[in-house]
Amino acid sequence: MEEREKRRLEQLERKKELQRLLEEEDAKMKGKSPKPLVPNKVTRAQIDESLRKEQKENGDAVEKQKSHLEVPLEENINRRVLDEDTVEARTIEDAIAVLSVADDLDRHPERRMKAAFATFEEENLPRLKQENPNMRLSQLKQLLKKEWMKSPENPMNQRHTAYNSQK
Repeated sequence: MEEREKRRLEQLERKKELQRLLEEEDAKMKGKSPKPLVPNKVTRAQIDESLRKEQKENGDAVEKQKSHLEVPLEENINRRVLDEDTVEARTIEDAIAVLSVADDLDRHPERRMKAAFATFEEENLPRLKQENPNMRLSQLKQLLKKEWMKSPENPMNQRHTAYNSQK
C-alpha cells in the first residue's frame, strides 16, 4: 500500500510540475506578444493631435479653432443655378450631345416620305410635262420617281442617325 501511495504522490508532483511549467510557458508567450507585420496606420486626426502637442511643447501660440459661425459657408455645387449660356452634362451621353457639332439629324425620315414626295411631285411634274409633252402621265410619274430617288429633297437621301440614338 505504501508503494501505491508513493506512486500517487509522485504522479501528483509530476502533474504539479507540468502545470507549473505550462504556466511559465504561457506567461512567457503572453509577455512576448508578436509584433505586427504591418505598421500601424496613422489617421489625419492623430497627426493633427501630435502637431498640436509639439506646438504646446515648443511654446508656440496655439491657434484657437474657429466655430461653425466664423467659418464662411461653401457653395453647394449640387444646388447651383446655371446661367443661360452655360450647359451642364451629368452623363456621358449628355456630354457627347453638348460637345457634338453636328446638326440635329432627323431620326425617322421614312415618316416624312409621303408628304415630301407629294411636294416634290407638285413642283416637278409641270416641268416634266413641258420637257416631255408626248408622254403619258404614268410615264411622267416613272421619270419623277427616278428623279425622286436621286433628289436631295428625299429624306432617305439625307444623312440620318440610328432610330434609337440620343440627339
